[in-house]
Amino acid sequence: MDLQLEGKVALVTGASKGIGRAVVDTLVAEGALVVAAARSVDSLQGLAGVTPVAADLVEAGATEELVAGAIEQHGSVDVLVNNVGGAPLHVDGFLGVSDHDFEAAFALNFYVALRATRAVLKHMIPRGTGSIVNVASVNAFYEPDTKVIDYGAAKAALVNVAKGLAQELGPMGIRINSVSPGPVATDLWLGGDGVAARIARASGSDAEAVHAQAAAGLPTGRFTTPDEVATLVAVLASTRTANVTGAQFVIDGGLVTTT
Repeated sequence: MDLQLEGKVALVTGASKGIGRAVVDTLVAEGALVVAAARSVDSLQGLAGVTPVAADLVEAGATEELVAGAIEQHGSVDVLVNNVGGAPLHVDGFLGVSDHDFEAAFALNFYVALRATRAVLKHMIPRGTGSIVNVASVNAFYEPDTKVIDYGAAKAALVNVAKGLAQELGPMGIRINSVSPGPVATDLWLGGDGVAARIARASGSDAEAVHAQAAAGLPTGRFTTPDEVATLVAVLASTRTANVTGAQFVIDGGLVTTT
């Protein structure tokens, strides 16, 4: 299927690894020109169709500067993928999660996307077209857990804002949707300091056993791959889904059993 992304300009945050890198590769394969932002862009250097931008988007003004630079270089931003995020694990219960922890979680997982969305809309609204895709999480609505309670709250805010914006932006020709993955085979879960490793250290187990137990709890018996998430993001970015907005698509290996 042709996703009609040839020549479109896409801006992807958190683009250097994991889901973000898979989104970059998928969009480029569909013919898009990608501005790929991350704190470190070594893995993005020299890729055809990709403009790497090194930026810490939590810093004041960094997101607005990123959007302005993308528009200056390419003349437009047709697609925004708000992917940047992180989920520190708290193993001491709710009382061990400070205000600072919540503020940091919202700064990274919510406010970066909020600012990027605001900045890109100033360009999209006059053009009467555009697609925004947020990478959220099943933690926004499922398995509330004090181990990632700050992360889940921030992702829930992101999904809520997207739902509201869809009502305002729909008549303007702009769509905004959310993708909520369950466990994904990335460093966030499987890295040396990922969720599995931190749970293992706290419980006296080992990371491979934690991973195996988590995967066994999914009907498919495995974690989602970054490429699978990226495919869903690309479909939502495409005008082939032009009447889809305000939606949240779950990709979780069957983890969520409610309708």
